Amino acid sequence: MAEPVLAHSPGPQPLGPHRAEGRVLPSWRAVLMVMESYWTWYKRGWRATVVTSVLQPVLFLLAFGVGFGSLVRTGAATGGAPYLVYLAPGLLAMSATQTAAFESTYPVLSGFKWQQVYWGMSASPITPGQIAAGHLCWVVGRMLSSGAVYLVAIALVGGAAGPGIVVSLLAATLSGAAFSALTMAFAASVQNEGSAFATYFRLVLIPMTLFAGTFFPISSLPGWLRPIAWITPLWHGTELARGVALGTLRWWPALGHLGYLLVLLAIGAVLTRWRFTVRLRR
Repeated sequence: MAEPVLAHSPGPQPLGPHRAEGRVLPSWRAVLMVMESYWTWYKRGWRATVVTSVLQPVLFLLAFGVGFGSLVRTGAATGGAPYLVYLAPGLLAMSATQTAAFESTYPVLSGFKWQQVYWGMSASPITPGQIAAGHLCWVVGRMLSSGAVYLVAIALVGGAAGPGIVVSLLAATLSGAAFSALTMAFAASVQNEGSAFATYFRLVLIPMTLFAGTFFPISSLPGWLRPIAWITPLWHGTELARGVALGTLRWWPALGHLGYLLVLLAIGAVLTRWRFTVRLRR
């Protein structure tokens, strides 16, 4: 979980003189500055993220795709593709969602409560909304970079059916961004030491990982459980990623999945901006 290096503030402070005078940075520049603060830390602490961002998904790919996958017969359930090829786009979306969850929980709470770097940012010409957007953009960058490394691993073990797997990375990142925006809004409302995140991981992230179509089609689930899978961003991201990777995606389902994820992303971004603004202007 990346923690930025930025000017430390002992706690909630009055708005800085530039803010008081109504002068703020252009949004694009402010977002880049927030991302730069995370990059400053990441250049020195990237090793701490290798296990969760790269090694863990690769182990999933080897264990389920290569190991368990050798026992799975090619059939209608896998779209006529070998299980490894069927599984790889789903794991790509799952990896992006997990990265989004980890980068949007404790680092956000730390920015408010522990390291309190958000207070230092908000005392500058950077607004709370720009801080939220900068953090979200950083998470998107993390998903893209770790996903690119994962794509190389997929290609090396024979999990790529064609060039469509590259587009799968974009679909996976979109689903992760939608999940990240909603998670950041929740994290920005947490006031305690983060005990709520453990429940969030157990009751939201892990069930979504298991039952949103990553490892098997949700048609195998009981009928009453399928609607729950339908509302998760991971299922929509998996369907998009798998469809473009296997070349089976149709226009209308694609537009539905894409529209749903964009709506979730917009709602999450608005809620996150609101929560950051409320908390940083106390």
